[in-house]
Amino acid sequence: MNTFLDQFFFGYYPYVAMTMFIVGSALRYDRDQYTWKADSSQLLRKKGMLWGSNLFHIGIILLFFGHFVGLLTPEWVYHPFMSAGTKQIIAMTVGSIFGTMCLVGMLILLNRRLFDKRIRKTSKFSDTFILIYLFVQLLLGLLTVPYSTQHLDGSSMIALANWAQYITSFRMGATDFIVSEAWVFKLHLILGMTLFAIFPFTRLVHIWSVPVQYLTRTNYQIVRRR
Repeated sequence: MNTFLDQFFFGYYPYVAMTMFIVGSALRYDRDQYTWKADSSQLLRKKGMLWGSNLFHIGIILLFFGHFVGLLTPEWVYHPFMSAGTKQIIAMTVGSIFGTMCLVGMLILLNRRLFDKRIRKTSKFSDTFILIYLFVQLLLGLLTVPYSTQHLDGSSMIALANWAQYITSFRMGATDFIVSEAWVFKLHLILGMTLFAIFPFTRLVHIWSVPVQYLTRTNYQIVRRR
């Protein structure tokens, strides 16, 4: 039974989740563009928004890119500069800092969403659900840190990275890297992949609309106060 579940969740499910992520996002944009927004609650109440939103967004963005680079960087790229154990300690330290930052911001946002009457009454089920889902996923991610201290040679980190690199390059045998890893890593991966699967059905679609063109635009108008 465990073999079947491992094969399903770590062999096939990544492709199911990514297909839902890409196709679902395209269909959502094509059919429901008026729902393609962040639905910010800042207009209803500003209290807690500055700290909560900034800490949450900075933390989660840096965590995402940290996972992205950490998992998809082949061992031969960083091996001349540092050992796998050193890379793991850096990942644990940086992940703990940004994870805590994100957790503080998320607690502020959850408090607004659940206990502010105006915000709660105007929230959709998906708004509250996705915030609680991210909260659980973040707690699981922080829980992996003490598990990682049990093998500071970087062996588990390399196994997880090999799994991710095999999956993204469509190679067979990816599941073999992960079957012996601790439950907390497996559950964190499953919730992470599920997050991609449910992405098109939530407010997270606003991530696609991040205005990166602002960084390189040349023609703009400066408006000064008199």
